[in-house]
Amino acid sequence: MTAPQPTVFTNSHLYDQDFYLWIETTAKQLKEGRFSEVDLENLIEEIECMGRSEKKAIKSNLIVVLIHLLKYKYQPEKRSNSWKGSIREHRRRLKEAFVDSPSLKPYFHEVIAQCYQDARKQASDETGLSLDTFPLDSPFTADECLDEEFLPD
Repeated sequence: MTAPQPTVFTNSHLYDQDFYLWIETTAKQLKEGRFSEVDLENLIEEIECMGRSEKKAIKSNLIVVLIHLLKYKYQPEKRSNSWKGSIREHRRRLKEAFVDSPSLKPYFHEVIAQCYQDARKQASDETGLSLDTFPLDSPFTADECLDEEFLPD
């Protein structure tokens, strides 16, 4: 009687069965120049997903900055160090993303108006203030959103 053979996965099956092992295997294959063994379809998908993830992080951090800037400006009686801390933290995340990937900076400028609309609605929800309280167009420039010293009056 022969011993049972371990299950051998192709790289594409490995992707579905053990993602971390797939990453390790793919990295090893690339380092060793064994390109014909690389699961290109899933590798391409993962790389594209990484790009989308970076863009989502830009939008998410920008929305948080804008929400807190709006709250800071339109609810001066409720200003808190927590709001300032959140603004600082999310500005830091944005700046760090631009250091790691300067090519994301144009995307930041491209989505700021859209992000402001999302932030405006959320600020209204969080403050209980009417949506009409907040201007239709952002009162904050892109530079102000990133300026670690800027806080609205």
